Amino acid sequence: MLEENKDEILKLENQLCFPLYACSKEVVRIYKPFLDKLDLTYTQYLTMMVMWEHKEINSKLLGNYLYLDSGTLTPLLKKLEVKGYITRTRAQEDERNLVVRLTLEGEKLKDDAIKVPEELGRSLQMDKDDVKNLYTLLYKVLGKISELNYKAK
Repeated sequence: MLEENKDEILKLENQLCFPLYACSKEVVRIYKPFLDKLDLTYTQYLTMMVMWEHKEINSKLLGNYLYLDSGTLTPLLKKLEVKGYITRTRAQEDERNLVVRLTLEGEKLKDDAIKVPEELGRSLQMDKDDVKNLYTLLYKVLGKISELNYKAK
């Protein structure tokens, strides 16, 4: 049975991962002109959204929110620190923990960034119900992936 279906199984159009990958890539491309005005990459923008919400956070928890490992997060945080948007300091109680804090300059950036979601929404021109359904499904997928990762540890 598997032999008969292998051509169908391996078609790009039959892969769940492909539309997820392509949509992600294209949405980031649509964000780019809006984020260029802020001098942020997409990943820096996501990081700043977490910082605007939490103001101060342990770097490990920040990585968990963003689904980023420390090898990806560290250079990202260094660049945001150079831009003056965050500071990074070792926790006094345990120097192994890195604490990331939003600066006043980082807080000010929020005033310009507030326009980005609305601008993206206008670009996508999707029905609100479709957006809500897509959001729900994507977080359901993320939850399942998180479960798999947890079981693998």
